[in-house]
Amino acid sequence: MFDLTTLEPVDYLVMGHLTCDVIPGGLRLGGAAAYSSLTARAMGLRVGIVTAWGNEINLSELDGIRVVAAPAEHSTTFENIYTHQGRTQYIHHQAPRLDFSLVPEVWRRAPIIHLGPIAQELDSTLPENFRPSLLGLTPQGWMRMWGDDHRVRHCDWEGADKALSSAGAVCMSIEDLGYNEELIEHYMLSTPILALTEGREGLRLYWNHDMRRFRAPKVEVVEATGAGDVFAASFFIRLYQTRDPWEAARFAVRMSAISVTRVGLEGIPRPDEVQNCLMEVF
Repeated sequence: MFDLTTLEPVDYLVMGHLTCDVIPGGLRLGGAAAYSSLTARAMGLRVGIVTAWGNEINLSELDGIRVVAAPAEHSTTFENIYTHQGRTQYIHHQAPRLDFSLVPEVWRRAPIIHLGPIAQELDSTLPENFRPSLLGLTPQGWMRMWGDDHRVRHCDWEGADKALSSAGAVCMSIEDLGYNEELIEHYMLSTPILALTEGREGLRLYWNHDMRRFRAPKVEVVEATGAGDVFAASFFIRLYQTRDPWEAARFAVRMSAISVTRVGLEGIPRPDEVQNCLMEVF
């Protein structure tokens, strides 16, 4: 953690809960904020996270990333159970909601601000005193609900239209939208750029009502956890750098393909892999 009075500006700010993910034998660090921030670090950016954290495990894997964390009795904690029918997800603990007042003044003008909720922990529209060049959204966490059994289920995204219209780009999976083509069309018409990942099939990218498909490289999948977050951070950064959504998509698809070949945070592309992906695009 950092003394707020000494914080320097960041290039990439991500807001969302870091998570404790239950794995055999213990816990590991997870959440969109972890995967996205580490991807941005690998791409050479100065990175900041605003989150809530209970200190169950150390954050040494985020070395060099500035973390502002509200205290929490428990960090948000997920458990994923995989069967032949697919994934069943449980939430065992939920950290406190995040208020935008937590964000240091110097970070409110970060060139890229990424709202990456995982459990309904923050609002989906920025206050007026935040002025990023690019606002990126990964809405999965606004589409999750759970009850007394702690099992995570899909829900509608409240406030979606307002959030979509204010975003510069939105990244989500076709699974998040329940494969609902009517809803996909509505979202596509509501935001300037919609990147819709389709797992092994790759990506649909909608820009100015035009759609292109980008096929995913064929790789041996070890674990897909965090691949969407690696994609999103890569996409937002290259979109900001190039102003070319097609080029950003080509790059981000390659980055996410690397991430599924290793386990957990080990899947974050290394700086040399980032450079290789950049060269492959051109």
